[in-house]
Amino acid sequence: MNLRPDIREHAGIYLRGLMMGACDIIPGVSGGTIALITGIYERLIAAIGSIDLNLAKDLLRGDTVALRADLEKIDIPFLLVLLAGIGTAFLLVSRVILTLLADYAVETYSFFLGLIVASAIAIFLDIHSHSHATVAFLFIGAGAGYIIGGLGHMAIGHSLPILFFTGMAALCAMILPGISGAYITLVLNQYEFMLAALRALSIPELLAYMVGGIVGLILFAKALKYLLSTYHEVMLASLTGLMLGSARMLVERGSEAGNMLPGGLIFFLAGLIVVGAVEYAKRRYQANTA
Repeated sequence: MNLRPDIREHAGIYLRGLMMGACDIIPGVSGGTIALITGIYERLIAAIGSIDLNLAKDLLRGDTVALRADLEKIDIPFLLVLLAGIGTAFLLVSRVILTLLADYAVETYSFFLGLIVASAIAIFLDIHSHSHATVAFLFIGAGAGYIIGGLGHMAIGHSLPILFFTGMAALCAMILPGISGAYITLVLNQYEFMLAALRALSIPELLAYMVGGIVGLILFAKALKYLLSTYHEVMLASLTGLMLGSARMLVERGSEAGNMLPGGLIFFLAGLIVVGAVEYAKRRYQANTA
């Protein structure tokens, strides 16, 4: 018996959500890249871009006609099914990563370091003009990243406002090329806490993170798109530097758990290979659809 077309479509979207969620929870691999490779990136960006402040205004005014028109612009079934897949992957993978961080910290942080270094290289390869400005912003980004990478030593806590801000920064990273929201969460010293909250289904913490992410997307998505389109080379150089500089935190955490050089080298190389394979698949997809 054949499945109805909409059921088959939703099953495919759910599987894509599973893959995106599994990657989004691993620092260094962008779920957005998986969306691109699997052919739903443009649909995802269009759906997210359809969410704006008019929706909240019409809801507060009680303007049901305008609210219905706003909702019709959003691909709600697609987003709901995709989010269901992402959420399922989050619940499954979070348990595995918490175990790895507890029992195999050197190997896990080495793997993450390989992912980040390879992702930074992939971003840098997209820079076509190595002008004085791009080189300058590469070093500025590296300096900023180095400072941000030291936040793990600061006792900023895990209050709901901190989680809200972390969600804003992490979900905005979804629309930046090669940057993982999980890595932003890790740099801001909220990664393990949020994994534990996810495993325990701690609603206040998860809600603060998610609401922050939604607010961040609504407020900053268009600005980030404008910066990427208008100052493409400079933005990519800044992102490359930011990722390389903030990798300081991964080295420090891994070194605290043990000697990373012999114990984590093979896992560092594995991280490089994983991102290399994903980037190769992405570039093949882009070449075939060009």
